[in-house]
Amino acid sequence: MKFTRFNKIHKSLGAKMVEFADYEMPIQYSSIIAEHKAVRNSVGVFDVSHMGEIFITGKKALEFVQLITVNDASKLVPGKVQYSAMCYEDGGIVDDLLVYNLASNEYLLVVNASNIRKDFNWMNEHNNLDVDISNLSDDYSLLAIQGPNSEKVIKKLSGDSVDLEYYHFKKGSIAGVDMIISRTGYTGEIGYELYFTGSEETAEKVWNAIFEAGKEFDIQPVGLAARDSLRMEMCFCLYGNDIDKSTNPLEAGLGWITKLNKENFIGQNSLKKIKEEGTTRKLVAMISDEKTFPRHGYDITVDRNKVGTITSGTVSPSLEKPIALGYANKEYIPEGTKINFLVRGKEVPARVVKPPFIKK
Repeated sequence: MKFTRFNKIHKSLGAKMVEFADYEMPIQYSSIIAEHKAVRNSVGVFDVSHMGEIFITGKKALEFVQLITVNDASKLVPGKVQYSAMCYEDGGIVDDLLVYNLASNEYLLVVNASNIRKDFNWMNEHNNLDVDISNLSDDYSLLAIQGPNSEKVIKKLSGDSVDLEYYHFKKGSIAGVDMIISRTGYTGEIGYELYFTGSEETAEKVWNAIFEAGKEFDIQPVGLAARDSLRMEMCFCLYGNDIDKSTNPLEAGLGWITKLNKENFIGQNSLKKIKEEGTTRKLVAMISDEKTFPRHGYDITVDRNKVGTITSGTVSPSLEKPIALGYANKEYIPEGTKINFLVRGKEVPARVVKPPFIKK
């Protein structure tokens, strides 16, 4: 079991702790709905230090990033971030990730917590370009400050120099601690990420400074459970649920990051073939007006015939309705199509809707 440098803080706040991706992490502090609404209405803070930070350096760093990712990293300039994915030769997804261009020959790849070891090994297996691949995940703490008031909190701490466009970053400092400050987010709200190294004392200093700056906005700590409901309302994919090695980016709605015409990347030929032949299923967003709780693994049915599988499900705190993501056969993916969630043997009426569930 690993512990983030905020572990003692979480416990002092009465957080319910669970094991996730080899770490003891806070799943909730007060209630999932209260934490969810704190982010939607004001500002919340997530400890996401379990995420992976892998650095790629060397003369051929860009060439290597291009080889292993589906998006076009040549479009990046220092200070810019890109959402991307890595694929196996058959087009299945190794992981989705963020690519930070730190310098012309240096990139930071932020990967999912549960995939750090797998991703690192996979990168090394394909390193025929003599780049340096460093897994510094254990060295870094990472906080995500999310919500409509997050910008005000960050500006109080770091000044106007942190004015950032979406998917950009700068190097700065908060509470005297040097860090990377980026603006991406996994909630649909404006938000910032703080990457920094240092001891427990350093982490506590940053945490306390954030909460002091956010006091007037009733800033709240937020656990993994609300993080999941927030990303679901925006239809953001979660690796291990909505995407994995058995899914490809084209059927997962990630065709927009898959640049099939860029120079050679792993999985390109298979994905081109899938594109030409057409996908047989697609990840869709579904909503119901009934009182139910769709869950991962439940069948999607029409007249009791299975037409797909739910990959993520919850009751939306914002809409107060059951929502779900899942793969459905291509004839059932048009917006407005009536389908059912098969819940404990009972068909619960639902329909396919255009993502995301809430508009931001």
